[in-house]
Amino acid sequence: MVTYKYQALSANGQKVSGVIEAFNEMDAVDRIKQNHSVILKMTPMKGEGEGGLLAMEIGGNKLNNKAFTVMCSQFAIILNAGIPIARTVHLIAAKTSDKPLHRMLVHVAEDVEAGRSISQSFAERGEKLLPPTFVETIAAGEQSGNLDKAFETVHEHFDKQAKMAAKVRGALAYPLFVLAIAVIVVIVLMAKVVPTFTAIFDSYDAELPMVTQILIAVSNFFAKYWMVMLAIIAGFTIFYKVYGNTEKGRMQFAEWQLKLPVLGEIAELNAASEFANTMTTMLASGLPLVRAIGITARTMSNYFMSTEVGKLSVKLEEGRALGASMREADFMPDILVDMVSVGEETGEMEQTLHTIAGYYDAELDQAIASALAKLEPALLVGLAGIAGFIVIAIYMAMFGMYAAM
Repeated sequence: MVTYKYQALSANGQKVSGVIEAFNEMDAVDRIKQNHSVILKMTPMKGEGEGGLLAMEIGGNKLNNKAFTVMCSQFAIILNAGIPIARTVHLIAAKTSDKPLHRMLVHVAEDVEAGRSISQSFAERGEKLLPPTFVETIAAGEQSGNLDKAFETVHEHFDKQAKMAAKVRGALAYPLFVLAIAVIVVIVLMAKVVPTFTAIFDSYDAELPMVTQILIAVSNFFAKYWMVMLAIIAGFTIFYKVYGNTEKGRMQFAEWQLKLPVLGEIAELNAASEFANTMTTMLASGLPLVRAIGITARTMSNYFMSTEVGKLSVKLEEGRALGASMREADFMPDILVDMVSVGEETGEMEQTLHTIAGYYDAELDQAIASALAKLEPALLVGLAGIAGFIVIAIYMAMFGMYAAM
């Protein structure tokens, strides 16, 4: 993210100034115009958002997806029962145990009681906590007088995302457990078992098999240079964090992610699913297409895809069709592009995107399941191969010693 300093005119003509974080200049303009009619000046702040070590965020608020989804559901249910909005916010704030959400809701309740709109309060109080999809949907629902429906829409949207993430975490639990056991076993064997046998082998004047010599050399290397290896790993991690926070680094890592075998396909399917689901939510909220595209771009997890989707706003403002613009940019799957074009031609964009979102959700689920199904036996075979190599190396040396006795 890049931090911009700006000066603008408010709706009543007053000159205001402030700072805002955005992906790029176009995104910054879009965010500023949400609250101010005219932008007088906007400049990027040097050293802010550049991804240096000092710019890395330490700690801070982090949205608890489960608590957030429950909060959306509570708003939909209570508002549908006819409870006034100020009372609703107070009730939900009192029941929310998640600290960042609780703090935000307490401030929102105070703002609403003071006469401010809930969407504006959410936008300001939850600027660094709440997803832009949520804020924009609530704003659209408030303007249309369907606030309870807006909360129901965002609940369905984020509940769907949370369930998908939980499914992936559950599927990864066993492979990660096997990997952790494998690492522990190898460390114990290299640190305790192999040195013990090495001392025994050294006491006999016999030539060791090549496989045993390799094993001893690897064990000695780990014993001698483990601090160096830790330093290299730490250095690589710091480089990844620092460079990954720069504009160039984020873009390169995002492009590499899409080119990886297996994982690249999953990343592409995930981007298509995010695009279709978020666009469906935005259009269902009554937002215009250009604004829906801008918000969708900010919510996508892959930075390359996010940037490419953001560029579509310029083409739409020029009067070009969304499907044709996506086909020309060539960054989304052909099926998605074709369905978007069909939705434009028939005037059923929202329903078409809803249908294709279900398709890509199913495809993503299947791709993740397939990748995990391949990962589990690969880990087991790898663990068996390492353990087998160590056992064979030790036994071959022992048989050689017995033969020489």
